[in-house]
Amino acid sequence: MPVPLPPRGRAARRVRRRITLAALPAVLLTLAAAGAAPGATDPAAGATAPTAQAPARTPARSAVVRTATPPAPRPRVFDATPARASLQRLLPRHAGQFTLVADAGAGPDTFTVSGTAGAITVRGSTGATLLTGVGWYLQHVAGADIGWPGDSIGLLPAELPAVPAPVTRSARVEHRYALNDTDDGYSGPYRTFEEHQRQIDLLALHGINEVFVQVGAEYPYYRALQRFGYTAEELRQWIPGPGHQSWWLLQNLSGFGGPVSEDLMRGRAELGGRIAAQLRGLGMTPVLPGYFGTVPPAFAGHNPGAITVPQGDWAGFDRPDWLDPVSPPFAKLAAAYYAEQRAVFGDSTMYRMSPLHEGGLTGSVDVKAAAGAVQQALWAAHPGALWAVLGWQDDPTKELLDGVDTSKLLILDGLSDRYNRLDRETRWGGTSYAIGSIYNFGGHTTVGANTSVWIDRFESWRAKPDSALAGIAYLPEATGTNPAAFDLFTDLAWEPGPIDQRKWFADFAGRRYGAPDAAAAAAWEELRTGPYSTSSGLWSESQDSLFTARPSLTAAGSAYWSPKAMRYPAGSVRRALDHLLKVDPRLRGSSAYRFDLVDTTRQALANHSRVLLPRIKAAYDAKDLALFRELTADWERREKQLDALVGSDPNFLLGSWLSAARSHGADEAEQDRYEYDARTILSVWGRQSTSEGGFLHDYANREWSGLISELYARRWSAYFASLEEALVRRAAPRAIDWHAFEDAWARLTTRHPARPSGDPYVLATGIAATLPEVN
Repeated sequence: MPVPLPPRGRAARRVRRRITLAALPAVLLTLAAAGAAPGATDPAAGATAPTAQAPARTPARSAVVRTATPPAPRPRVFDATPARASLQRLLPRHAGQFTLVADAGAGPDTFTVSGTAGAITVRGSTGATLLTGVGWYLQHVAGADIGWPGDSIGLLPAELPAVPAPVTRSARVEHRYALNDTDDGYSGPYRTFEEHQRQIDLLALHGINEVFVQVGAEYPYYRALQRFGYTAEELRQWIPGPGHQSWWLLQNLSGFGGPVSEDLMRGRAELGGRIAAQLRGLGMTPVLPGYFGTVPPAFAGHNPGAITVPQGDWAGFDRPDWLDPVSPPFAKLAAAYYAEQRAVFGDSTMYRMSPLHEGGLTGSVDVKAAAGAVQQALWAAHPGALWAVLGWQDDPTKELLDGVDTSKLLILDGLSDRYNRLDRETRWGGTSYAIGSIYNFGGHTTVGANTSVWIDRFESWRAKPDSALAGIAYLPEATGTNPAAFDLFTDLAWEPGPIDQRKWFADFAGRRYGAPDAAAAAAWEELRTGPYSTSSGLWSESQDSLFTARPSLTAAGSAYWSPKAMRYPAGSVRRALDHLLKVDPRLRGSSAYRFDLVDTTRQALANHSRVLLPRIKAAYDAKDLALFRELTADWERREKQLDALVGSDPNFLLGSWLSAARSHGADEAEQDRYEYDARTILSVWGRQSTSEGGFLHDYANREWSGLISELYARRWSAYFASLEEALVRRAAPRAIDWHAFEDAWARLTTRHPARPSGDPYVLATGIAATLPEVN
């Protein structure tokens, strides 16, 4: 378990944290925190002992050290108290009607639900599985939804309905992994513990058992590297701001958005330790970042015998150097890193690493030998721990797989639903993998997912005679969007047979707003056949909005890397909006309905931008000044409608994002620095070479109130003004330096509302009345 740290607060509490972490040597913190051999966990905390994870077939590997088969796991004995606390948070009015029973004799990942009206019993093999049983009951018996975001629990009856007959469910796959490496950066790098706790509760409710913990991952680097020739100040300059740390851990960049303060790093380490402890308490695995060789500049000069390889460029950033894992200093640095990590985060049985992610240079490094050395360093600190590696682009390579014991490797496939003609068993030599989806990039506010592809491939890939499919991997680059996609994807692991997509969406419509409703069913059938039935081949997410695009009459998308055209008939969303407006008034009070209404209306408006912009271009090309002015005025009116609409729901507010960043600064200068970190990730992303040369500007575009009015609308207004001036003067339009425009916005410190305002139903009704029908 991690060392208890005091609650995060202002100056006085910062001093206490400084004493807790900084004053004790790492070895003493390690001994205090571990309490057991490395890799072990505390049964009282609800964690389970590590078990072997053997693939369907493990190919022979030369020069690979095999681990002995561990003894059969003992019955799971755990404390259900953390699960009861989660249940109280999730269902404050009804938690008392559930009895949660820690069932030591239940099979792995198994729950049973039974009970009479007002007295529901859930038995399960872990605290998280107990919550998954509660989630099953809400979904299949009570007809309510706790989504991400939005819920309908306010419509539950005072007395919960009985379970007609006891039901037992077991997970169909061992690994149910969640969170992309980028989630912390794109979902909220400055979130509170309560926000992370809510995320954990939702993941447990939906059957996830392995969760990536990135918050505070910089602190072990900071502590360990001070013993390898670096000053604290040098490391503070090297570590980026929280908004960009995801890519630093991936060895893509360093420094941007910093320098970070020591107080911030301690606070984030404390937070990460609490998150890890929360997961352990529920019997979930905190997946911690492992060490694979990232070092600051000049490491070899400080450490004789070290061999480092410059990693070249990533999207306009100089990548951090890679320390050859075979060179002698690597094992020492890895040991120091893991000791510091253990002191704050405790132990785990699963670690996340992707060497050479999105490029990188191998130089003279033998990748096979390097991979083996990375795994051996991990096992020296955590014997037998599982290494999770992202399946993305060409990774993991054959060389990496040849160098490790693949019975202790899990590939998180980020491309399972994106391309066709995939054969993962052949591609990865039988190494175990989790089928995954990245249906959201950068936190885009766009609905849709390749859900029919998920259902088909999960079933067909599991049924292969040589199948190595061992899990699911929930990997959107940002979470908290597309609640239907989250629900369906996690259901893959728990439904006893193939999911009927049409029936699933019909049932989802019935529970999403708390009761069956014909209009809701019609709305979700339109969404099912439209944005939630897109095909594989090139994309795993839907197109983004042109309102958020850098201005151009030929703009086809906002993010350079996003689809450039509609991936489904726009009429499906437009019709869904009309149906949602007809939902029974008694069902309109839930946060689920409010979010879906705002999100669907927002999407209908975003799709309309793709109709309106070509008309503006045609008017400009025809030099029809009157029509150009009419159409651009309509565009600007739509942007104002959009900003007001999304301002009526708490999930679409720029103000919340910025105030969270500022809350971490000790003084105004530090607050401004973290706000710049938070603003840049949404706009220019990085420096000019990154924004322009790396094509990352607007990568994380999203239709949020405040972001629309202060950046996107002003950007389009400046552009249209330049075109109108050109038409009047009959000259070429003046050039606009968009990076300078956007960077100026990123350096603002203007305040925006952190609370919603306006009536979503009134605003959506007004927009629907002015939007044309679409086929």
